[in-house]
Amino acid sequence: MSRIVILGGGPAGYEAALVAAELGAEVTVVADEGLGGNCVLWDCVPSKALIVAAEAMGWLHKAGDLGVHVEGADRADRTVVDFPEVSRRVLDLGANQSVDIERRVEAAGVRLVRGRGRMSGESEVTSRLEDGTEEVHRADHVLLATGSYARVLPFFEPDGERVLTGQQVYGLPEVPEHLIVVGSGATGAEFAHAFVRFGAEVTLVSSRDLILPTEDPDAAEVIESVFERRGMTILRNARADSCERTDDGVRVGLTDGRSVEGSHVLFTVGQVPSAADVGLETVGVEVTDRGGVEVDSVSRTARGWVYAAGDVTSPVMLASVAAMQGRTAMWHALGQAVQPIRWDSVAATIFTDPEVATVGLTPEEAEEARIPIETAKLDFRSNPRAKMVHGTDGFVKVHAMVGSGMVVGGVVVSPRASDLIQPLAVAVQNRMSVAQLAQTMTVYPSMAGSVNEACRILMSRLGGGNA
Repeated sequence: MSRIVILGGGPAGYEAALVAAELGAEVTVVADEGLGGNCVLWDCVPSKALIVAAEAMGWLHKAGDLGVHVEGADRADRTVVDFPEVSRRVLDLGANQSVDIERRVEAAGVRLVRGRGRMSGESEVTSRLEDGTEEVHRADHVLLATGSYARVLPFFEPDGERVLTGQQVYGLPEVPEHLIVVGSGATGAEFAHAFVRFGAEVTLVSSRDLILPTEDPDAAEVIESVFERRGMTILRNARADSCERTDDGVRVGLTDGRSVEGSHVLFTVGQVPSAADVGLETVGVEVTDRGGVEVDSVSRTARGWVYAAGDVTSPVMLASVAAMQGRTAMWHALGQAVQPIRWDSVAATIFTDPEVATVGLTPEEAEEARIPIETAKLDFRSNPRAKMVHGTDGFVKVHAMVGSGMVVGGVVVSPRASDLIQPLAVAVQNRMSVAQLAQTMTVYPSMAGSVNEACRILMSRLGGGNA
């Protein structure tokens, strides 16, 4: 029986444990927090639950336009947010999800060790338990799945009161009067969106011309327009270089000499792989310039018995990617046929309102790979379902290869774009053509109808048939 030791219990770790247990391995998971890790306890689950509460505020504001209102009240904006209650609820959701994961993992026969583990020698892991004692584990294969932590720059020190990282937001006693969000990537945009919905004054500091700098520019423009329409201030081409507490708030200095004052500041300036103090140097695995662990397409490091998955490998920090890397590592380690991870088929979503979901190649990536593509873009303004739910901000964009009509990428900006991207993700993963999607029935009325319509547009442009 193969012995598997997994360091870390996030999506990469617990999904790997389940696969390894299903394949009959003796599996030990060493984790110093509840299973699900940062993703379930502090990040993905709580932050998305926070966004659901923000969406509820949005629906309250839209209700009057739909002819629905509370009797005796003529404005939905009288609704107030009990932020401690919101925080308690979202953290409880994360904790409950962690318990559910632990039950499932233990039911599969996995041994869970509470503590911190490190590789201490060839095919050996030592864990320091919560009571201070140590335990040595022999392993045929080790999976490093230690995740990441919030980046802290030299000019600011999080205090959990006024100067915050994402994990500290849930400890606030009330909605901030004026929240400055430094960093306009996915995490910054999501928190900024939530708090402006909660009624806070929000200033978003973006170092680029557009927020969401790694996303489709058209998508970023839609989100910027929606944010500003809701009262958010966006400082473009602005980079923070100082932060100080004032008598009643914070002052953030910018490199161009300006400064912005608020009641609180939230820094969302990226994540750092947790690759320190896990024994990499002991077993001869090097850390990359990015601070992560380099792996091949089946999540194997330079040492064949050591695998790594998730944020610690650093290429794409998504829970879905981490989970697939973990599964792939175990399938490979335990001798199963496995398809290497295709980075050109990763689907991702930014949970703003509207959401931004993407999959596959961008036009720039297709050009670099010398793949000729044709793109169709269809706004949701004419979609009847979008009109019903006040979700006309956004569009569907599909990229298909000239000649074959194979779908190579796509973008959806809409409410529930995280669900609408799935047919395009299936098409990219399975190398399907726009014709195959266009000739598939969809429900009417539905947002998904616009996905098929965009594919029909491309089918026509590319000559029909297999296209």
